[in-house]
Amino acid sequence: MITEEIRQKIKRIKIQTGRVMHTTLSGDYTSAFKGSGLEFDQLREYQIGDDIRNLDWNSSAKMNRLMVKQFIEERDRTIILCIDVSASGIYGSAGLLRNELIAQVGAALTFIANHHKDKVGALFFSDVIEEWIPPKRSSVQVGNIIEKMFSIKPRSKKTNAEAALRFLIDLKKKNSILFFLSDWFFDSPAYEKLLRVAALEYDLVALRFLDDREHEFIDIGLLEVEDPETGQRVTIDTSAKNTAGLSLKEALSARLIKQKRLFDKYKIDYVDIPLKDDFFGHLAKYFHARTKRQI
Repeated sequence: MITEEIRQKIKRIKIQTGRVMHTTLSGDYTSAFKGSGLEFDQLREYQIGDDIRNLDWNSSAKMNRLMVKQFIEERDRTIILCIDVSASGIYGSAGLLRNELIAQVGAALTFIANHHKDKVGALFFSDVIEEWIPPKRSSVQVGNIIEKMFSIKPRSKKTNAEAALRFLIDLKKKNSILFFLSDWFFDSPAYEKLLRVAALEYDLVALRFLDDREHEFIDIGLLEVEDPETGQRVTIDTSAKNTAGLSLKEALSARLIKQKRLFDKYKIDYVDIPLKDDFFGHLAKYFHARTKRQI
C-alpha cells in the first residue's frame, strides 16, 4: 500500500532526477554504460585513421578502392537493480535509515534508465528471493518497480547474498548492467565464489550504503545494541579489543579494507553512498569517472 507520504517522496525524487538529467550526468551515464554490441550501418571509403580490422576486402576488390564497414553502437541496455531489503537496512545514526536511502537511490536509477529508454528490472532479496520483476521498457514497469521499493514487506529479516547471486547467475542476462544496492556486509562459505561468477556475467556495480558509525565508531564505553536481523540484544564495550586484538575502530576499518580488496580482486566498481540525502553527487561523480576511464 502506497501512502500519500511515499507518493510525495517518489514525486520529489522524480523531479530531482529530471533536473540532474539536464546536467552532464545524462551524457556521462550514456558514455559510462555502453550498449550491448555493435550493429552494421554502412560501407564507406577508407579514411586515414580507420581501424584496418574493419576493412571489407571483397567490397574493396569489387570497387577498386579500400572500403570499410561502419558500425553504430546498439543502445539496447538492460539495467537490473539488486536490492537488499533485509532488516540491516533499519539503521541510521543521523535520522535517515539505510533502507530509505536505498529506495531513493534505486528510484533515481530507475528514472535515469527509463529516461534513456533502457530496459530495467529489479530483484529484491534478504536471505531469500523476496520479489523479482523481469526487465522491461515501459512507464508502467517503472511505476511498479519504484512502488515496490518503498512498500515491500520482506518475509525474512536476515541477510545472505547467496540466493540473490545464484538467481542472477542462472538468469544468464550476460552483458546486462547490475547495480547491487546493500551495505555489503556478507559472509558465507559460497559468497566469494558466487560474486566472482556474477562479476564475469554482469557489468557489476556495487553501491555500498554505510553510516558514518560503520566507518568509525566513537569510544563511549559500555553500549547496549540490538541486531535488527535476529533481535538479539547485547552489551558491548566500545573500548575493548576483540579476540584478534583489534579495537572496534580497527575492526570496522579491517572489514572495509577486506571488502575493497574483494571488489578490486574481481574488478567490481563500487560507490560509497553515505546515509545522507545528497546522493546525486556521488552517482554523478562515479558516472563521470567511469566515462573518463573509457576514453
